[in-house]
Amino acid sequence: MIRNNANRKIKTVAEKAKEDATIYELQSEICLALANPKRLQILNLLKNGEMSAGEMVKAMKIPKANLSQHLSVLKQKGLVSSRREGTSIYYSITHPKITDACSIMRSVLMESLEEQENLARQVRITQKEMK
Repeated sequence: MIRNNANRKIKTVAEKAKEDATIYELQSEICLALANPKRLQILNLLKNGEMSAGEMVKAMKIPKANLSQHLSVLKQKGLVSSRREGTSIYYSITHPKITDACSIMRSVLMESLEEQENLARQVRITQKEMK
């Protein structure tokens, strides 16, 4: 009986590892979709509410075909959704946490750049003092 419980526990751990691997794979696919400055710009435009494709083309100053390709990737990964109204297609973010994640990453980047700037400033000061 003890051996049977141990086998169940091992199987549960193995199943959990397999589930985790699947989640990591899906997460990496979303990260790849976000690994494009135009797609990040699209998400930033949509953070305050839905926009038509035409409005985004004007705001981003890119060809409609290029915008369409980026929106297709974001839509395929479930990051944006669309609805048609007459001849216009409107896009929106599927979940507010998407913009939260982008904001957090941007904040980390800005802090990192500030630290690098401070380090560079200190190096310049030290070099001047050595002269």
